This record gives sequence, structure tokens and C-alpha cells, in this order.
Amino acid sequence: MTLIDFYKRVRARTMEIVAPLEIEDYVIQTAEFMSPPRWHIGHTSWFFETVLQAHKPGYKVYSEDFLFYFNSYYEGFGARIERPKRGTKSRPTVRETVGYRNHIDEQMLDFLKSAPESVSSVVRLGLEHEMQHQELLVYDIKHLLCDQFQPRINPRPTSRSKVEGMAEVEGGLFWLGYEGDEFAWDNEKPAHQVFLQDFAIDRAPVTNAEYLEFMRDGGYQNFRWWFSEGWETVKRENWLAPLYWELHDGEWMIRDFSGLHSVDVRSEDPVSHLSYYEASAFAKWAGKRLPTEAEWEKAACYDAERKLKHRFPWGDAEAGSGNANLFENGFWSVTPVGAFPEGANPYGCQQMIGDVWEWTTSDYVPFPRFKTEFDEYNDKWFVNQKVLRGGSFATPRVHIRTTYRNFFHAHERWMLSGFRCARDL
Repeated sequence: MTLIDFYKRVRARTMEIVAPLEIEDYVIQTAEFMSPPRWHIGHTSWFFETVLQAHKPGYKVYSEDFLFYFNSYYEGFGARIERPKRGTKSRPTVRETVGYRNHIDEQMLDFLKSAPESVSSVVRLGLEHEMQHQELLVYDIKHLLCDQFQPRINPRPTSRSKVEGMAEVEGGLFWLGYEGDEFAWDNEKPAHQVFLQDFAIDRAPVTNAEYLEFMRDGGYQNFRWWFSEGWETVKRENWLAPLYWELHDGEWMIRDFSGLHSVDVRSEDPVSHLSYYEASAFAKWAGKRLPTEAEWEKAACYDAERKLKHRFPWGDAEAGSGNANLFENGFWSVTPVGAFPEGANPYGCQQMIGDVWEWTTSDYVPFPRFKTEFDEYNDKWFVNQKVLRGGSFATPRVHIRTTYRNFFHAHERWMLSGFRCARDL
């Protein structure tokens, strides 16, 4: 696929995601950590306007006001609106924002016809950046509308295999991180050797049914399972269950894009919208722990028999509809454990790619010998966050790989986060 075709495809998908929205939906910000859909479609265009400013001779800025509103956290690009205030402005209007987006697309497509090869890397960066925002759009729209949003939803698959127990993984030296010639974020590099002890890891992510057992055993009422900060958060926020769980007449229900469902109906789905605190509390209650990111990566992609590391759990072939639940599947939901046996790794672990991002116990810090490749992008966040791995049902297929390092604060749970447990051997 040419860079121009890739550009068109990624840019079109963003607008496909927001197409079911009503005009009023575009400007609402439901929490200070969320963003209005209008801001996403403008910010991803702002990113490409910075490319045009830097590389297209004679380019004139579309609007200084737009530069201010659609910047995010890039101090090097001048003044910007504060994140919690993105939903306090009615202008630029949605119509004006779409007009801005169309203008940038016209300019970029004309520029790409004769752009030097050296620019292709920054354009690819912009497209990867937009795919991140496509996933964030799904989170923000769910927080705003949930089942009032009506995308085209494909029928969910059923479980096709029983996935139980833990896989035993031998320790030793392991090359952690990305090593290759394709696109990868700088925080995945450089690949470096780490030493692992023998460990075991769940073959499946923790399910709603398993998490409900923790809740029924007083998990949210017993401080002994929680980190001190986690317990303080539980009490302060009055948490009783994961986000989007609702109690109706004594029965726990889960609300998602397709409606309100009994936990019993969705019992085999991976539990989602959990904080690191909740994941670690469950693991302690279960007599286990969360895996480190090195353990997770080895379990996900190492072939012990051949003694080599693959790109994905199932091998080196790209993700497809048959081996992982990613955005293109169109389910707009997690799928039951065992729905993708073709995605299993040599250890028998399933759904390590797609469905939910999985919490690890690792702090989000730079790898040894890390060198930044993108100013103000990944390295400015190397503090007070935890690493998640594996992607979710809102992650585009070409955007994910086993070395991808996502990161969030320990208390956050608005994203599609779940987990599987590990233990020492």
C-alpha cells in the first residue's frame, strides 16, 4: 500500500467512527480526562498541519485560533488550551472543524505527490498518532453515550475452545523490546536482554465471572487486598465494581455499546475497564500477582521449541479477523474467552492480542540505552504510570504488535483495560 493510500484509509476511518454522532455529541466533554469528538478530528488534522508548516514551501497557517485549540500537550508548538477546558468552547464549530480537516487533507494529498522520502517517516508517525486517537475516540464516545451510540455492530462470536489453567514459562535470558525495520515507537526500543525466573501465566484473561467472585467475597470491602493508594481511591470514589457495571435489583449488569447485559450472560468475557489497583487486588486475592511486562512479552511471542521470538502470539503473519478481536472485526465489544483459538501461542495462551489491554506490574520507564525519536511524545511520560500490553477491540490491526507499550496511571479505568495473572514457579 502506498503512503497516499494509507493516509486516505486512516483519515477516512476517523470520520467513519464519528459518523453516527449527532451534532450536539461532538462538543461534549464528560470528564476532564476525556476529550470531545470535535477536538479529536481537529487535533489529528492539526498534527498534519505542523507537517505542512515544516515541510511544504509557502504553506500558510489555516487559523492561529485553531492552532491554539487543537494543540494537545506539545509545548514546543506554542500556547494551547488546557485539557479540562476542551469542552468549554463552542467554537470552532463542528462544521468549521470538518472544513479545516478537509483543507488539511487536500493540502497533504497534494504535498505527498512530490514529498521527499525523508518526510515519509513523520507522515507515518502522524498516521500512527491518529490511530491512537481513533481508539481514544471509542473510549470517549462510550463514556459520553454508551448504548445510545449506534455504530454498525457485527454479531459477536461464541467461545470455540475451553481455555483453562496457567502456562509454565521457563526463565533465562530474553530479548525484550522491538528489533526490526518496520514502524515501532521509540519507547519499544532498543531490544535488550533481561533475565527472567521461571513463572506461570494465565492462559486466558480474567473473566467477568471470576471477577464477580472477588466482588462477592467482599473484594471492595476488604483493605487487605489493596495497595494503600488503591484502597484510598476505592473509598474516595465509592467503587463497588468495574466501570460500566450497574446494580439492578440486586443483580450486576454491564452496559456497553449494544445495551445492558447481565454479568451471567457475559460471564466468559474478559473483565474490562479496571484500574491497576483493581487488577492487583484481584491477583492478590487469588493468590497470584500481575506479570511484569517482560514476562507478558515472553509469554506472548516466544517459541520455546524453536527458541525464537515471533511478531505475534500466533507467528509472524499480520493480525486478521480469525486470530484477534481488533477494531476491524466490528464487534465494538470484548469477545468470550476461547473465541479466537487461532490466535493461541505455543504456550496455549489465548487473546493476548486484542479484546483488552492487559495491566502489568512494570513501571513505564525507558528501556536501557533509550534514545528519543519523537520530541514531546513518549519520553515526557516516563513517570508514575504502569505499562499495559496487547491492544483492545478498539485498536486497529496495523497499529498493534506484542512489543507495543501502552501506559496509564494506576487509578485510571476509562480505557479498555483488563488483565491476566501470573505466579512464581
